[in-house]
Amino acid sequence: MLKVENLHVYYGGIHALRGVDVDIEQGQIVSIIGANGAGKSTLLNAITGMIQFKEGQILFKGQSLSQIPHKIVAAGISQVPEGRLIFANLTVKDNLMMGAYLRKDKSGVQKDLKKVYELFPRMAERIDQIAGTLSGGEQQMLAIGRGLMSSPELILLDEPSLGLAPLLVKTIFEIIKDIKNMNKTILLVEQNAYKALSIADKAYVLEQGRIVKAGTGNELIKDPSIREAYLGKNQKYSESNS
Repeated sequence: MLKVENLHVYYGGIHALRGVDVDIEQGQIVSIIGANGAGKSTLLNAITGMIQFKEGQILFKGQSLSQIPHKIVAAGISQVPEGRLIFANLTVKDNLMMGAYLRKDKSGVQKDLKKVYELFPRMAERIDQIAGTLSGGEQQMLAIGRGLMSSPELILLDEPSLGLAPLLVKTIFEIIKDIKNMNKTILLVEQNAYKALSIADKAYVLEQGRIVKAGTGNELIKDPSIREAYLGKNQKYSESNS
């Protein structure tokens, strides 16, 4: 579905991405893990056209995204940004409808709105509440719901668990698995390496702008170097931790 080939991105004199290659097949959850500043968010922003890349190409279903820089959402890609970036002064419903602003199929929009409310019952309970008064976890749910309202085939999630309490983190990752079951493909950037790898069909480790490891989520969880660098030497890996 998505192929990133030999991607190079610069911020002035800083070489932020250095020949990155990523492949995503339809229906997969693909996780990108790495430390702060590794280039994870830069990769997502390059895919959605928020920043330009100097070399390489990004293909979505065989089409170069550089040929449709202003039609990426319409093509079927949605991004849920780091920090949520909800419209704080609008209601929950208005935020969700902003996610559907390009859509002309009113019946489809209403069906997807119903699906979002089923996925996030709290949003249905707070439909007329001002979004800025929601809790952090509720705002993250709203941001994901807004991303789904464009009816994307591929959804990019940038640090969805950032700043959330452990119980809410578990809820968010269960929701991500539910989204996959809605026939969505997911590219997940996440600092909670164990959670990200535990649900990933495929995963990549990004360090200083380069992909240094790739494999299934289970393979990387078991990799001693990944455990030491990202999961903690003494952490036990069992179903009870997931």
